[in-house]
Amino acid sequence: MVSEPSAPAGAALGSRARRATLAPAPEGAASAAGRRASPAPGGAVRERRPGRDLRRAALRALSAAACVALWQWAAVSRADLGVVSFVNVPAPTDVLVAARELFASPKLWLHLQNSLLRALAGFVAAGVTGVVLGLVIGRSRLAEDTLLPPLELLRPIPGVAWIPLAILMFPSAEMSMIFITYMGALFPILLATIHGVGGVDPRLIASSRSLGARPFRLFLEVVLPGALPSIITGMSIGMGTSWFCLVTAEMIGGQYGIGYFTWESYNLQRYPDIVLGMLLIGLLGMLSSALVQRIGAWLTPWHRPEEKSR
Repeated sequence: MVSEPSAPAGAALGSRARRATLAPAPEGAASAAGRRASPAPGGAVRERRPGRDLRRAALRALSAAACVALWQWAAVSRADLGVVSFVNVPAPTDVLVAARELFASPKLWLHLQNSLLRALAGFVAAGVTGVVLGLVIGRSRLAEDTLLPPLELLRPIPGVAWIPLAILMFPSAEMSMIFITYMGALFPILLATIHGVGGVDPRLIASSRSLGARPFRLFLEVVLPGALPSIITGMSIGMGTSWFCLVTAEMIGGQYGIGYFTWESYNLQRYPDIVLGMLLIGLLGMLSSALVQRIGAWLTPWHRPEEKSR
């Protein structure tokens, strides 16, 4: 007797797997699975923690409060640690009184307006120049050999060293301060752009070319989106360095601005105002960098860094 040929084992397994896949899962089980885990970027599965963001915010607030409390204790007790002395350092309560007086004065808005305009003008000019040069250098070996050496020679020069030359080059002190801000923000943006272009996966470029992509479309749809996360990071760093260089320039050539306010307070021995100016600089730098990062996250919805594990 001849038996009928049986189906291959692989086919039977495949049919069973398809039936199991197509079979609807119970509603309760699906909702429970959704509550337990959610897909993370890159296909990884991670648990949802409803109170995680709240706990992180509370931890950060406690960290900042602990630093302020330690500063208050050191200033009130006139702590002298040998290397560091808090004998003449104002306490946070003294800085708070100085802040109340400054916020009641019309000069605060003049200082903020001048500093913000200078920092924004220098940062925008540096962003345009750094991104364009970085894209060209990153994609062209000839541009790398001709443009990168002089830029690398200028990169280590600190912002304060540009002040005498800026005064000689520009007819007004305002343009000199914007130029120093520009030089401070240029190189982080430039180097991050070059790094981002060089980090684009060569397989993506080769695949796009094999599919008939023209050079301009290749650059616009493959190279630029691949380099954009690094560009945003460089712009965030450049924003911080632009504030650093701007304050240095305002201490020497400004009439209004947060840097000028800090330097004037030092000359007049208003120590709480010195610390207040420093905190305002830090706050403005932090907020502006966070704004750049938020805009960058909006421009790159395809790029989400993996969450740190606890």
